Amino acid sequence: MSLELYWYPKCGTCRKAKKWLEEHGKEFNAIHIVENPPTKEELSSFYKKSGLELKKFFNTSGQKYRELGLKDKLAALSEDDMLELLSSDGMLIKRPITVGDQHVTIGFKEETFAETWGK
Repeated sequence: MSLELYWYPKCGTCRKAKKWLEEHGKEFNAIHIVENPPTKEELSSFYKKSGLELKKFFNTSGQKYRELGLKDKLAALSEDDMLELLSSDGMLIKRPITVGDQHVTIGFKEETFAETWGK
């Protein structure tokens, strides 16, 4: 199974995720999330596969999130509006996003990676 890793090279969490995948012999395609952000359709698919709330896909600690005042605006946005916003700027997306055939993980926690991708 080949994975897609949407990552930002300057992000320490992303580098940890990439290193974990390499150390565990996982085949993956690393995609720069800012240069090639996932499309609205891809994000919709990731969201459905992940089983998580769409709000979890936002990089809430990011500068862009704060600049746009999204903390106060997200609750009023429709799913479609949120997906549109996320696909407009890779810096708004929580990273890394790791995508496989059946699963999607957001961020990096070693236990979650071992459980989801360690098989």
